[in-house]
Amino acid sequence: MQTEITILIYFVFIVGIGVYSAFRIKNPSDYYVAGKKAGLLPVSGSLLATILGGSALMGTIELSQTRGWAALWFLFSAAIGLFLLAPISKYVSRYGNYTLPELLGKFFGRKAERFSTIIIPLAWLGIVAAQIIAAAQILQGLGFISYQNAAILSGLVFIAYTLLGGQLSILKTDTLQAVLIISGLVALLFFAIQSPEHTQVEPLKFSALFNSKFSLVDLIVLLMTYSVTFVVGPDIYSRLFCAGSEKTARRSIIIVASILIPVSFALTYLGVYSGKENEGIMAFAGHLLPNWAYGLFIAALLSAVMSSADTTLLTSSMILSELFSGNLEKKQALPLTRWLVVVIGALSLLISLYITSVIQALLLALSFFSGAFVVPVLCGLLGFKVNNKNVIWAIVFGGVTALAGKLLTLFGYQSLGNGVIILSYFVNSLFLFIGRKSGNTSVSTYLKV
Repeated sequence: MQTEITILIYFVFIVGIGVYSAFRIKNPSDYYVAGKKAGLLPVSGSLLATILGGSALMGTIELSQTRGWAALWFLFSAAIGLFLLAPISKYVSRYGNYTLPELLGKFFGRKAERFSTIIIPLAWLGIVAAQIIAAAQILQGLGFISYQNAAILSGLVFIAYTLLGGQLSILKTDTLQAVLIISGLVALLFFAIQSPEHTQVEPLKFSALFNSKFSLVDLIVLLMTYSVTFVVGPDIYSRLFCAGSEKTARRSIIIVASILIPVSFALTYLGVYSGKENEGIMAFAGHLLPNWAYGLFIAALLSAVMSSADTTLLTSSMILSELFSGNLEKKQALPLTRWLVVVIGALSLLISLYITSVIQALLLALSFFSGAFVVPVLCGLLGFKVNNKNVIWAIVFGGVTALAGKLLTLFGYQSLGNGVIILSYFVNSLFLFIGRKSGNTSVSTYLKV
């Protein structure tokens, strides 16, 4: 009963912050990017809390239970992506305003911007759904609610919180949530190391970083589908757009990337410690922790899920709102964004009721996104010349190729699927650079030959 009361208080607190922030919103900029005045602490805290969402926490645990210490690469790859983003983050802050599609519009024209405003929210449905799945698994693990009811409850809280306060409420709570996340992990790690079962945990050796279930090719695919989304990602960029300066954005990225490395060790150890495949983190945390620490851990897990869910949900809604309104500064854009928060949240909730694997929902969405958008955005940020007429073709064929590769791996064709995912980057690049010298050769011309 004590745990249930803690969860209720936490949800009421979160929604209360949303209500409080709603009354402080004076203009669209407050709702979308918190006035673009955030300092180092709120940007770093929000970025860390966003990354350490339910998909990262539960996903790392899920991977480490099946792949052992090789699961370290999951958050390692996230840190690698952030370190790569740091030197080019100044261009993101300089050229961007509210959303990633705006950047594409500046680089490649209005058609590319409009097309991406449709594609990105569709791909990001899986990301939002992954957070709802993680929250539902946490609540289900407590034993007082079914998975379906837990998903519905979590989804409704996410939607209400994001709908009310936007970016203002997100930044207010994310730093606190980041502290809760780290504190909860430290508590669980401390008691796990003190337990007798600690001596039975497989020791970490270099040879354990790769095994029969995770090869070097799998690492390459992980870097190309997951790591790159920290170099080019709507939710990551949304944190940078809130920063008051380019320097603040860059420093926040480096700080968070450095924190992810020890966090990856902690999470992977806990997954290896839990031992049994498909045994959730709640199954052993409840027996391992005293009541006070268990309540802290539950709050930490819910904080992780909440911080990622609100960011990804708001980002997707902003992108679609821009498509229909034409400009997020327009008066009708803000109420439209709020309506879209409800629609996208509801669709993600439906997905979470039918797909219950955090990793599956996450990597399907990220595979399509990475194959479609990483190469074009990097070309734009770094000033590479491409054929603007072919950008949409590059997005479509690159994304579909990567998604096809991921689906092949899910159906058991691991080597073939990984090869197709790697191929997607070459396909994307080929379409971008065809005819770039003359600037008048489109892909449709080549397709007719």
